[in-house]
Amino acid sequence: KALGTGTLFAADQQKQAKGRWIEAAVESMLRSNRLAADCLRQWGATACTDVTGFGLAGHLLEMMRASGVSIVLDLNQISLLPGAAHSLGNGWLSSLHQRNVESAIASIQPQNSASYLSLSPLPQFQILFDPQTSGGLLASIPVAHTDQCLSALHRIGYTQSRCIGTVDAPADRPVVAVKPTTIAG
Repeated sequence: KALGTGTLFAADQQKQAKGRWIEAAVESMLRSNRLAADCLRQWGATACTDVTGFGLAGHLLEMMRASGVSIVLDLNQISLLPGAAHSLGNGWLSSLHQRNVESAIASIQPQNSASYLSLSPLPQFQILFDPQTSGGLLASIPVAHTDQCLSALHRIGYTQSRCIGTVDAPADRPVVAVKPTTIAG
């Protein structure tokens, strides 16, 4: 599922959200993950979790620590609910957002010459910490099955499904490396 329920409902509390944004968020929240979970299992998912209150970064780090790996994350591939980028860009954040930043930021490293200062204002970066209500699933799929799995998910209606990252290497201390291409776009 696309991300952004935390920021959208924070905007709504401040009477800044458009009705269609909230309608899309509620529609997403009502969608069951059951068929997606079945599909992921069919394509060999080796790990899976739902994305909820700890945000994408928190749940991703849980999976990485359990697996002992680091990843390279492509922020451009993360799906956002309508209005989420606008809400994040205006600083309309859930009350849990800052806690999620503090819990995860030490494990997130920009690649190459990128800096946190260049990443931090980007909605695609801030969405990592947005707590979700009834969020989607985060799964690890063998690379050989990724394209077929995504096609199958799209066919059964999970059109926001994306490959957002790749396993980089085993690690004693898991690191989420953010691709530099995300900074320019």
